[in-house]
Amino acid sequence: MNSTKLIIVAVGGQGNLLASKVLGEAALLSGVPVHMSEIHGMAQRGGVVESTVVFGDAKSSIISDGEADVLVGFEPSETLRALNKCNPNTVVITSLSCLPPFTVALGKSVYPDLDKLQDLIRSKVKQLIAFNAADLAQLAGSVLSVNIVLLGALIQTGILPLSADSVKKAIQTKTKKSFVESNLKAFELGFTAAKELIFR
Repeated sequence: MNSTKLIIVAVGGQGNLLASKVLGEAALLSGVPVHMSEIHGMAQRGGVVESTVVFGDAKSSIISDGEADVLVGFEPSETLRALNKCNPNTVVITSLSCLPPFTVALGKSVYPDLDKLQDLIRSKVKQLIAFNAADLAQLAGSVLSVNIVLLGALIQTGILPLSADSVKKAIQTKTKKSFVESNLKAFELGFTAAKELIFR
């Protein structure tokens, strides 16, 4: 089985690690070999959290610059920051809901223009799927479900060797019971949103 290399980037508290665990569980349910690792940084202070997940035949979870098959960003500026991991064949999925760093609030830095950010990403990769995942998460019943909305979009692309059913089963076992219903709805909303963006 060929390997598929995924990078997930987020701000601390957005549920990056849960998303990785759900994908890891779905891989186990599907009999797909998987290697995972995480970089936490200053996660508790709103810093970047990066997860790498490699599906299929691989000896390591390390993804070097230019090696990612797919990049999923929970926050647009963090997606842009991780662009060095991509290549012209990479698919990028990002939420457009912004969580500006405190340096922006202090006036010490400027948040990138979202239109320019998207244009830059599109110029470097095969495909960009960008939408406001926070709006869909709220529609599903919890703003905390941004991570699961984006998992739905990821599975819609068909890049990973995982079925939607296997990921839904993993959501049921890896998320708190009180969030299962809203997370399953969030997954479906992300799955549908990506379909509309891919095939429009």
